Amino acid sequence: MTSSWRVTGGSISLRRPLLMGVVNVTPDSFSDGGELPTIEAAVARGRRLAVDGADIVDVGGESARPGAEPVGAAQELDRVLPVVRTLVDDGLLVSIDTTKAEVAEAAVAAGAAIINDIGGMGDAGMRAVAAASEAGVVVMHMLGTPRTMQDDPRYDDVVDDISRFLTARCEALLAEGVDSARLVIDPGIGFGKTVEHNLEILDRLADFATLGYPVLVGASRKRFLGTITGRERPADRDGASAAAAACAVMRGAMAVRTHDVSRTLEAVQVAWAIVRGEGAPWAPVVAEGATPG
Repeated sequence: MTSSWRVTGGSISLRRPLLMGVVNVTPDSFSDGGELPTIEAAVARGRRLAVDGADIVDVGGESARPGAEPVGAAQELDRVLPVVRTLVDDGLLVSIDTTKAEVAEAAVAAGAAIINDIGGMGDAGMRAVAAASEAGVVVMHMLGTPRTMQDDPRYDDVVDDISRFLTARCEALLAEGVDSARLVIDPGIGFGKTVEHNLEILDRLADFATLGYPVLVGASRKRFLGTITGRERPADRDGASAAAAACAVMRGAMAVRTHDVSRTLEAVQVAWAIVRGEGAPWAPVVAEGATPG
């Protein structure tokens, strides 16, 4: 597996796991919808995440909660582009969380270094945008769409089925000319999965690492953690989210997506020290010109 992740402007070292902090510029996100009602509030959140230790700030303008209605590209662009531009101007490493080629293309032009597509790069237009850019790419698995994904999700073998999906989507990107060093895979915790599916994915996460790409896990504040802990409000699941992130790192994840960076950072630092068998200081991750978060 590669020791770095190629993104626009350089490469991010994978000498230790990456923390991706979440900025939802949406009124209806499952975890924090409406908390960032203005561009200024969203920018402030991104800056705070970076101060707390985020290596990447992930900006999204469309809710992916179960049952969510789609948002038009123009509205999504109005939400995310000013935030992306400002955070990039601040010197932060920014990813754009979108399923739309038009949004991804504009965000990359505005300086986003990574395209994070919960649609798994299934859209030919999105693959073309990825191929035409130098951006890093997160290829995620989702069963169906946000509107349908939790309608009785079923798999023959959840890990094997998702592995085949991710392999096929990565091969499609390679065929378009995207360098394998730009690809990161995400099994899509909570996106068309039952509690049992999510737990099995986390338990068998090492199987995904054998596919040859770094693995990102986004379990933060997901419903299955509320089922386990009895925490109804997503914002009350940050302790459980940090525990899931630590477990993911111990199973081979090289990046975790989180709403609470400071709490997750400490959990992941301890998990990484256990994996490495040493308590060395948390190392810088950026090399070859990419901008640190």
